[in-house]
Amino acid sequence: MTQNEILYSFNNFSTWIRSLENTNEKLWFAPIEEKKWSISEIIAHLFNWDRYLISEILPAVQIGNEINFPEYDTFNKRASDYIQSGVSKSKLIDETIATRNLLVKLLHEMTIERLNRRLTVNGVTNCPSTGAPYSLIYIIKEFADHDTHHKQQIMRFLSGSV
Repeated sequence: MTQNEILYSFNNFSTWIRSLENTNEKLWFAPIEEKKWSISEIIAHLFNWDRYLISEILPAVQIGNEINFPEYDTFNKRASDYIQSGVSKSKLIDETIATRNLLVKLLHEMTIERLNRRLTVNGVTNCPSTGAPYSLIYIIKEFADHDTHHKQQIMRFLSGSV
């Protein structure tokens, strides 16, 4: 995938998120599998990561600092906690789309050099699974793949619930 394709895919995800507005409330809050999150928790999870990218990762990249990701389980629990707080489906969808749109805007404002600059992530310069050097565009591609993974989970769940 080229940089433009990665950013397009990352941006286009908002359209799919918007399509979830008509999801039945019961399905919205039901676990997609036993001991798995609900659609609402998955969307909150994606929203939280986008917020983290905006508040922590992009500023670190701008000033050339190492990137640090938090401990995943603790961080990801915030998504479930947010849903348990009573946030509505429409509010979560609106927040998620607005945050993704802002993130994509900020990424488009970055220079190609900044997007491709090699990074150190949690003390490592290359992805342990692929060996590829870390860069912001590489990380965004990983997040786009992560989006696709969750989209497929949700689509399978919804297609089995019809």
